[in-house]
Amino acid sequence: MRAVVTRVTSASVTIAGEVTGQIGRGFLVLLGVGPQDTQAQAEKMADKILGLRVFEDENQKMNLNLAAVGGGLLVVSQFTLYADTKSRRPGFTGAAKPELAEPLYEYFLSECARRGFPPQHGRFGADMAVASVNDGPVTILFDTDTM
Repeated sequence: MRAVVTRVTSASVTIAGEVTGQIGRGFLVLLGVGPQDTQAQAEKMADKILGLRVFEDENQKMNLNLAAVGGGLLVVSQFTLYADTKSRRPGFTGAAKPELAEPLYEYFLSECARRGFPPQHGRFGADMAVASVNDGPVTILFDTDTM
């Protein structure tokens, strides 16, 4: 499982002209699922992201997590995180097939909610417009293969 986590002052996802999820201060998470991923990896990813301390404390040190700042969470499925970029036209065969990826994406959302962070989100497989105002910018990459 791979994730790109961006600290934002606001973010939203729009599908067919309708805003389906939006947050103020918090994390925009682009989440990709690989073919070998499991629920255990989704749980580990949720723990890592929700515990990530990249918000500034009173001394301007990145020391606070999402809970400490009352932040929101917007999660968007992103199979392109598994792109094969050896050529100029990327291939996406490294991403999990939808029948595996969608349930794990939904499981990740439920794990975030179970941990007290019910996420705003897009819709798996939809053509989405994602808008964000990056804060910092702070952008962190996660890959369960290296965690």
